[in-house]
Amino acid sequence: MTAVAASAPGRFPTNQDLDPDRLREAFGTFPSGVVAVAATVDDLPVGLAASSFTSVSLDPPLVSFSIANTSKTWPDLRTATHLGVTILADHHGVVARQLAGPVERRFEGLDLVATAEGAVTLADGLASFDTTIHEEVAAGDHTIVLLRLHAVQRAEATSPLVFHGSVFRRLMVD
Repeated sequence: MTAVAASAPGRFPTNQDLDPDRLREAFGTFPSGVVAVAATVDDLPVGLAASSFTSVSLDPPLVSFSIANTSKTWPDLRTATHLGVTILADHHGVVARQLAGPVERRFEGLDLVATAEGAVTLADGLASFDTTIHEEVAAGDHTIVLLRLHAVQRAEATSPLVFHGSVFRRLMVD
Protein backbone atom coordinates (compact mmCIF):
# COMPACT_ATOMS: atom_id res chain seq x y z
CA MET A 1 0.00 0.00 0.00
CA THR A 2 1.32 3.43 -0.91
CA ALA A 3 1.25 6.15 1.73
CA VAL A 4 -0.34 9.47 0.76
CA ALA A 5 0.93 12.67 2.30
CA ALA A 6 -1.62 14.16 4.69
CA SER A 7 -1.16 17.60 3.17
CA ALA A 8 -1.44 16.55 -0.50
CA PRO A 9 -2.44 19.75 -2.33
CA GLY A 10 -5.81 19.64 -4.09
CA ARG A 11 -6.94 16.43 -2.41
CA PHE A 12 -9.66 18.09 -0.29
CA PRO A 13 -9.70 21.66 -1.58
CA THR A 14 -12.43 23.35 0.48
CA ASN A 15 -15.47 22.74 2.63
CA GLN A 16 -17.69 23.96 -0.24
CA ASP A 17 -17.85 20.28 -1.25
CA LEU A 18 -20.12 19.65 1.75
CA ASP A 19 -23.34 20.96 0.23
CA PRO A 20 -26.28 18.55 0.70
CA ASP A 21 -26.59 17.52 -2.97
CA ARG A 22 -22.90 16.66 -3.19
CA LEU A 23 -22.99 14.80 0.12
CA ARG A 24 -26.07 12.78 -0.92
CA GLU A 25 -24.28 11.87 -4.15
CA ALA A 26 -21.11 10.83 -2.29
CA PHE A 27 -23.04 8.89 0.38
CA GLY A 28 -24.90 7.11 -2.43
CA THR A 29 -21.68 5.46 -3.59
CA PHE A 30 -21.81 3.26 -0.49
CA PRO A 31 -24.26 0.36 -0.92
CA SER A 32 -26.55 -0.52 1.96
CA GLY A 33 -29.25 -3.01 2.74
CA VAL A 34 -32.88 -1.99 3.08
CA VAL A 35 -35.26 -2.75 5.95
CA ALA A 36 -38.92 -2.22 6.70
CA VAL A 37 -39.63 -0.86 10.17
CA ALA A 38 -43.28 -1.34 11.14
CA ALA A 39 -45.76 -1.72 13.98
CA THR A 40 -49.44 -1.71 14.73
CA VAL A 41 -50.58 1.77 15.78
CA ASP A 42 -54.27 2.40 16.48
CA ASP A 43 -55.07 -1.04 14.99
CA LEU A 44 -53.39 -0.25 11.64
CA PRO A 45 -49.92 -1.11 10.30
CA VAL A 46 -47.61 1.91 10.23
CA GLY A 47 -44.13 1.76 8.80
CA LEU A 48 -41.36 2.93 6.53
CA ALA A 49 -38.35 1.76 4.55
CA ALA A 50 -34.86 2.59 5.81
CA SER A 51 -31.48 2.10 4.16
CA SER A 52 -29.45 3.09 7.22
CA PHE A 53 -29.89 -0.15 9.19
CA THR A 54 -26.87 -1.64 10.92
CA SER A 55 -26.01 -4.10 13.66
CA VAL A 56 -24.64 -2.40 16.76
CA SER A 57 -24.09 -4.82 19.65
CA LEU A 58 -24.41 -8.49 20.58
CA ASP A 59 -24.55 -7.86 24.33
CA PRO A 60 -27.04 -6.33 24.73
CA PRO A 61 -28.44 -7.21 21.29
CA LEU A 62 -28.89 -3.86 19.51
CA VAL A 63 -29.42 -2.64 15.95
CA SER A 64 -29.97 0.87 14.63
CA PHE A 65 -31.38 2.91 11.79
CA SER A 66 -31.52 6.64 11.14
CA ILE A 67 -34.67 8.60 10.46
CA ALA A 68 -35.00 12.13 9.08
CA ASN A 69 -36.27 14.61 11.65
CA THR A 70 -38.84 15.67 9.05
CA SER A 71 -40.40 12.18 8.91
CA LYS A 72 -44.19 12.28 9.19
CA THR A 73 -44.30 8.53 10.00
CA TRP A 74 -41.78 8.31 12.84
CA PRO A 75 -43.82 10.33 15.41
CA ASP A 76 -46.63 7.74 15.12
CA LEU A 77 -44.38 4.69 14.78
CA ARG A 78 -42.30 5.56 17.84
CA THR A 79 -45.41 5.34 20.04
CA ALA A 80 -45.71 1.58 19.40
CA THR A 81 -44.80 -0.83 22.20
CA HIS A 82 -42.75 -3.04 19.83
CA LEU A 83 -41.36 -2.42 16.35
CA GLY A 84 -40.82 -5.07 13.71
CA VAL A 85 -37.77 -4.83 11.47
CA THR A 86 -37.61 -6.87 8.27
CA ILE A 87 -34.45 -7.15 6.16
CA LEU A 88 -35.75 -6.93 2.61
CA ALA A 89 -34.82 -9.55 0.00
CA ASP A 90 -33.74 -8.84 -3.56
CA HIS A 91 -37.31 -9.33 -4.83
CA HIS A 92 -38.59 -6.51 -2.58
CA GLY A 93 -37.68 -3.52 -4.80
CA VAL A 94 -41.34 -2.72 -5.43
CA VAL A 95 -42.11 -3.21 -1.71
CA ALA A 96 -39.36 -0.76 -0.70
CA ARG A 97 -40.80 1.87 -3.06
CA GLN A 98 -44.30 1.16 -1.73
CA LEU A 99 -43.10 1.63 1.88
CA ALA A 100 -41.68 5.02 0.89
CA GLY A 101 -44.90 6.03 -0.87
CA PRO A 102 -48.32 7.27 0.25
CA VAL A 103 -49.04 6.27 3.86
CA GLU A 104 -52.48 4.81 3.14
CA ARG A 105 -51.07 2.37 0.54
CA ARG A 106 -47.80 1.28 2.17
CA PHE A 107 -49.02 -2.17 3.24
CA GLU A 108 -51.53 -2.80 0.46
CA GLY A 109 -51.26 -6.41 -0.75
CA LEU A 110 -48.34 -7.30 1.52
CA ASP A 111 -48.24 -10.51 3.56
CA LEU A 112 -47.68 -9.25 7.11
CA VAL A 113 -47.03 -10.95 10.43
CA ALA A 114 -47.92 -9.10 13.65
CA THR A 115 -46.95 -10.08 17.19
CA ALA A 116 -49.26 -9.69 20.17
CA GLU A 117 -47.06 -6.74 21.23
CA GLY A 118 -47.61 -4.99 17.87
CA ALA A 119 -44.36 -5.60 15.97
CA VAL A 120 -45.15 -5.97 12.24
CA THR A 121 -42.88 -7.78 9.79
CA LEU A 122 -43.10 -8.99 6.22
CA ALA A 123 -43.70 -12.74 5.95
CA ASP A 124 -41.05 -13.21 3.24
CA GLY A 125 -38.13 -11.11 4.52
CA LEU A 126 -34.54 -12.34 4.85
CA ALA A 127 -34.62 -11.81 8.59
CA SER A 128 -37.13 -10.33 10.99
CA PHE A 129 -36.63 -8.81 14.42
CA ASP A 130 -39.02 -7.99 17.24
CA THR A 131 -37.60 -4.86 18.88
CA THR A 132 -38.24 -2.04 21.30
CA ILE A 133 -36.73 1.44 21.26
CA HIS A 134 -33.60 1.40 23.41
CA GLU A 135 -32.54 5.00 22.81
CA GLU A 136 -32.90 7.86 20.35
CA VAL A 137 -29.84 9.98 19.63
CA ALA A 138 -30.10 13.40 17.99
CA ALA A 139 -27.70 13.55 15.04
CA GLY A 140 -28.03 16.69 12.93
CA ASP A 141 -31.04 16.52 10.62
CA HIS A 142 -31.62 12.85 11.57
CA THR A 143 -32.22 10.81 14.69
CA ILE A 144 -30.33 7.57 15.26
CA VAL A 145 -32.73 5.02 16.70
CA LEU A 146 -31.15 2.22 18.74
CA LEU A 147 -33.42 -0.82 18.93
CA ARG A 148 -33.18 -3.63 21.48
CA LEU A 149 -33.79 -7.09 19.99
CA HIS A 150 -36.24 -9.47 21.67
CA ALA A 151 -36.63 -12.13 18.97
CA VAL A 152 -35.13 -12.98 15.59
CA GLN A 153 -36.17 -15.14 12.67
CA ARG A 154 -33.99 -15.83 9.63
CA ALA A 155 -34.91 -17.17 6.18
CA GLU A 156 -32.68 -19.42 4.11
CA ALA A 157 -30.88 -18.94 0.79
CA THR A 158 -31.85 -15.63 -0.75
CA SER A 159 -30.06 -12.34 -1.39
CA PRO A 160 -30.68 -8.91 0.12
CA LEU A 161 -32.09 -5.85 -1.58
CA VAL A 162 -29.31 -3.27 -1.95
CA PHE A 163 -29.67 0.51 -2.18
CA HIS A 164 -26.86 2.09 -4.19
CA GLY A 165 -26.69 5.31 -6.17
CA SER A 166 -30.33 6.09 -5.26
CA VAL A 167 -31.46 2.87 -6.97
CA PHE A 168 -32.56 -0.51 -5.56
CA ARG A 169 -30.27 -3.26 -6.86
CA ARG A 170 -29.58 -6.96 -6.53
CA LEU A 171 -26.24 -8.52 -5.64
CA MET A 172 -24.45 -10.22 -8.48
CA VAL A 173 -22.86 -13.46 -7.33
CA ASP A 174 -19.98 -14.99 -9.30
